Amino acid sequence: MAKKEFDGQFKDEEVLLVFKRHPVVMRKGFILLMVALLGGALTGLFTSGSAQTTGEFLSRFFTPVGFALLIGAVAMFYYWIGWHYSVCIVTNERFIQFNQKGIFKSRSVNDIRLTRILSVNYEVKGIVATLLGFGTIIIQTLVGDFVIAKVPHPAQTQADIVSAIKESGVNLDEEAESFK
Repeated sequence: MAKKEFDGQFKDEEVLLVFKRHPVVMRKGFILLMVALLGGALTGLFTSGSAQTTGEFLSRFFTPVGFALLIGAVAMFYYWIGWHYSVCIVTNERFIQFNQKGIFKSRSVNDIRLTRILSVNYEVKGIVATLLGFGTIIIQTLVGDFVIAKVPHPAQTQADIVSAIKESGVNLDEEAESFK
């Protein structure tokens, strides 16, 4: 297995877990792609009605569909970039979240030392989240809650995060008890 590395990684830091948000975060791009294709198909349908030959029909129908596909793909790409480059990493020292919004809109990085984490919880709200298998991970820290929305398989992801934290030598139960 290849060694996992990322920009900003400390010299002796080891990556224990990497996960992304659920692909449902790209739904707006997918909807824009479908609307563009529908618009292109309707436009092609109306413009190809008076075609005399099969070649002319195909040209008049698929030209607007092709342009619509191109425009929809650009919209989808914008949301795909945000999903692809948004990632959470658990190392043996810290929890890092890289959050990308669009292509050039914004990029934020949240970095929490594992010793500051008190507990890791999850919740699944609603029928859509239950059916599609995504939820919210809530990481309670000394300074407040850290919320990661639309995480796939939240129960398993929460268990993986807790396992990675314990593997690094941090005991969540002892840390929480020391602050009571």
